Amino acid sequence: MIGRTKRPIVIRNGRAIRNRRAESADIVVVNGVIEDILKPGEEGPEDAGVIDATDRLIIPGLINAHTHSHLAVAKGVSRSWTLELHLHNGPWTGGGQALEDRYLMAQASAAEMLLKGCTACYDLVLEMPAPTPEGLFATAAGYLDTGMRAVVAPMMADKTFWQAIPGLMEALPDHLRSTVEDIRLSGHDISLAACKTMLKEWPHDTDWALPALAPTIPHHCTDDFWTGCRDLAQSEGAGLHCHLAESKMQSIVGPMVYGGKSLTAHLDRLGVIGENFTGAHGIWLDDADLDILSRRGAAIAHNPSSNFRLGSGIARTPSIVNAGIAMGIGSDACSCSDHQNLFETMRLACYLSRTASFDPDDWFTPEQVLEMATEGGARALGLEGLTGRIEKGYAADLVLIDLTTSNFTPLNDPIYQLVFCEEGRSVDRVMVGGETVVLDGKLLTIDYGRLRARLNGRASELFAANEPKKKALAALEPFVKDFCVGLTTGRRMVA
Repeated sequence: MIGRTKRPIVIRNGRAIRNRRAESADIVVVNGVIEDILKPGEEGPEDAGVIDATDRLIIPGLINAHTHSHLAVAKGVSRSWTLELHLHNGPWTGGGQALEDRYLMAQASAAEMLLKGCTACYDLVLEMPAPTPEGLFATAAGYLDTGMRAVVAPMMADKTFWQAIPGLMEALPDHLRSTVEDIRLSGHDISLAACKTMLKEWPHDTDWALPALAPTIPHHCTDDFWTGCRDLAQSEGAGLHCHLAESKMQSIVGPMVYGGKSLTAHLDRLGVIGENFTGAHGIWLDDADLDILSRRGAAIAHNPSSNFRLGSGIARTPSIVNAGIAMGIGSDACSCSDHQNLFETMRLACYLSRTASFDPDDWFTPEQVLEMATEGGARALGLEGLTGRIEKGYAADLVLIDLTTSNFTPLNDPIYQLVFCEEGRSVDRVMVGGETVVLDGKLLTIDYGRLRARLNGRASELFAANEPKKKALAALEPFVKDFCVGLTTGRRMVA
């Protein structure tokens, strides 16, 4: 935790990224906080320990603005699935987990992120049929024991995927429909009661782990659920996070169920969107939606890897930024991007901005994208002013990048090469709150070999137990695909 390191530290001889530039500087860390930034060689505290950062680029710890730790078990399982098919298969890709899995999955997620230079994340955790305070406490503990910050939010709904899309349930064959009719979610009153207990009894240091609320997708939650989350978040000062306009299906279903209004407009009518609100993906936002989000001071979590993997579309990220909306960058779940690597997502975010215009002046620069993955992420997590920058008073959440690797040879422009060349292999040291948690590419906080063995074993157990669900849902998949593709394309498909 911040403050646990009593002896001052001076990080010397490195090049720190500040104000979108890499500049030589020595960094003084006291009690987990950046106390001062010195000119190279300038005298620091007499009793300070020294970290030699020669040939190292020092960047703020990357911040993952959107992920799901419960799906840490699901790398490589997704096939050619749209978002809707991904949701349809959710009961077997991430289902059947127990309370003890919450801690394990959070540790697995934290391990991958820390090893790839990420020091904080916004984690939307699913428990079925409703969230539990104990599960959320355990998730946060998994992050903390691995040495990472996290905002932990229960991903919840009171309508299943099949109930949420008008006409889908009725379109399924009678003899197969019971497969999904038998899947039940708790009423919103039960979920809200669990969330209230979670928020009231949160046992962790909120400088390190914060609770939030995550009604998963607007039309998967009744209005009573949304207003209940709104009121609870306001009363407890918690964040709200949801998947917003992620797929074309959502852009079509929104006006169908909300009297012609978009998902964003409906949430705004309910008073949900404000400075504590983060919308994930935002691919199908129109100009009116952007105006709402901008006026309300909301943030967007951009997830380019997942958007590509699921074929959801290309977010209008330059328009989002030009509208004055804060934007962070996320990896999304291991089931739909297969990794937790923000170097990969930064690169994609930079490339994809170039699809919006033929004018290079409109394209994101690497400096902008790195800022989104640090300061933008801090804003999305509600940690603005605490982390995300190398400045006095900010937490010493720092990553030292080895400039001697092939990614930086020859060294022409450190920031450009960080975004365009790096994939995580040059991460040399990771510090969170002044504590070194990764050194020489190895975790210091937990036994990674033991974690790997536990996760491999648990994956085998879960997928074996979920095999009947997998087979039953596979029988329905052609009909779900038929209906959803037909609705989004306006033409009838044949299953």
